[in-house]
Amino acid sequence: MSGDTTNYLDRSSPTPLYIQLKNIIRTKISSEEWILDSPIPSENELCNIYGISRMTARSVITQLVSEGLLYRIPGKGTYVSESKLEITGLSYIGLRSQLEAQGKSVSTQLLSIVRVPCDEHISKELNSQPGEDIFKIKRIRYVDNSPVCYYKTFVPAVLCPDLDTKDLESEQLCKILSMNYALNRSKVVETLESHIADLPKAEILNIPPGFPLLLLQDKISTSSDVIFEYTRVYFRGDKIKLIFKYNE
Repeated sequence: MSGDTTNYLDRSSPTPLYIQLKNIIRTKISSEEWILDSPIPSENELCNIYGISRMTARSVITQLVSEGLLYRIPGKGTYVSESKLEITGLSYIGLRSQLEAQGKSVSTQLLSIVRVPCDEHISKELNSQPGEDIFKIKRIRYVDNSPVCYYKTFVPAVLCPDLDTKDLESEQLCKILSMNYALNRSKVVETLESHIADLPKAEILNIPPGFPLLLLQDKISTSSDVIFEYTRVYFRGDKIKLIFKYNE
């Protein structure tokens, strides 16, 4: 068949239709016919365009979402993703260091740092008593001027009583804790789960409510088992790919 074949499936080909459709969509994205953050045709529209079943269309979209080429916004549709930033867990190498090593421009916005009594939930994470003073820190991390993650960090005030006087935008928190308070990470408990953006997080990260996020939680302690930091990091699901490597 001559001319543009990107809207046709070859039913005489031994290549399954769903693979042909995946390749067509990949081509439309790589050629920028479908541009970043633009909606793609709905499942019904794909069925009409390519003469396929709804099950096939849904399967292809689901696979491409899992590969990171597309992302879904509940109630709105499916959109083209940009290439994701690949990072490892934050246990021993911070996000800023990893991304700067990749040549990215990274900046931090400090939303707030307040000294507040610890509630019951956070006290369990920090192994402290409810009511003890902690610093509650909220920050946004930007990569190439685009927000990619939102940090909520909790630090016992008794371990760093003047932390709120430090420059938490220009310097990494881990370096401040190490250099000023001799709080050096020795043990880390890290968990990862899916999360859906509520309205406050959506506004902070410049995304719609209901947008998929990755929630990474770090609990960091010294060699003497003193927990000095508990952090929740909410990553935009369309921006970040977490890679975990293990040595046998």
